[in-house]
Amino acid sequence: MKVTVVGAGAVGASCAEYIAMKNFSSEVVLVDIKEGFAEGKAMDLMQTASLNGFDTKITGTTGDYSKTAGSKVAVITSGIPRKPGMTREELIGINAGIVKDVTENLVKHSPDVIIIVVSNPMDTMAYLVHKTSGLPKERIIGMGGALDSARFKYRLAEALDCPISDVDGMVIAAHSDTGMLPLLSKATRNGVSVSEFLDEEKQNTLAEATKVGGATLTKLLGTSAWYAPGAAVSMLVQSIVCDQKKMVPCSVMLDGEYGESDICLGVPCIIGKNGVEKIVNISLTDAEKEKFATAAKAVRDVNGDLKF
Repeated sequence: MKVTVVGAGAVGASCAEYIAMKNFSSEVVLVDIKEGFAEGKAMDLMQTASLNGFDTKITGTTGDYSKTAGSKVAVITSGIPRKPGMTREELIGINAGIVKDVTENLVKHSPDVIIIVVSNPMDTMAYLVHKTSGLPKERIIGMGGALDSARFKYRLAEALDCPISDVDGMVIAAHSDTGMLPLLSKATRNGVSVSEFLDEEKQNTLAEATKVGGATLTKLLGTSAWYAPGAAVSMLVQSIVCDQKKMVPCSVMLDGEYGESDICLGVPCIIGKNGVEKIVNISLTDAEKEKFATAAKAVRDVNGDLKF
């Protein structure tokens, strides 16, 4: 089973590494536009195979999408970060052009591919892939909710001073500092509501820390994070390739679910061999419904800057 990762930067290389180390895929293909970059990353990663005990073949290519032919899953990490003085419209215009070109090349060589979108702004880029690829909606997945939920669990365990394996929780809505919705009402420690352990103030504090999780890391590192995003992607890819049917919050095209249509937003999904096998409708409090609707409006505003 072949998996393609487009973009061999820190996030893309991390995706490739985690996928390879789990040994569920026969081959991972790294693609980049920088001459020799993907080939070098692939060679470096392959030289860890005997040390880390995996047999997955990792290859790299400079823009030759014929080498991605027959991919079951493809991950798009390509794009540029927003630079000082750059407007949101400029950023979206550049990244939309990149993502659209990558998508066309992937679908040309792997018409049955399932695409996982990581590029930012993620909900909008996932929407773009839907509008331009011609793929069925179940085969396009935005990664954000998987990562945001992992960050939420980290903050829950930190606040509860407990092993992270004790906690469970999810983040839905938009993959942005203002649009994330950590579901405190559903968060638990071994099945017991976190409200039994934490007062409202502490719950709200950890929720806010979750929402700015990416910005916090960017401030500390001077660049975007890559370990957790790579791990989130590898979990999604494994659930598809191994048909694990995990329930994961992902940014998917909604058609009436949660009161929204013609928009990609993070909601709980069953992820299996066909991609999004089911959107899970869960009950939300009135306050959560309001926040979800607010996030949807903000994403629609960003989507309005797209030019197909």
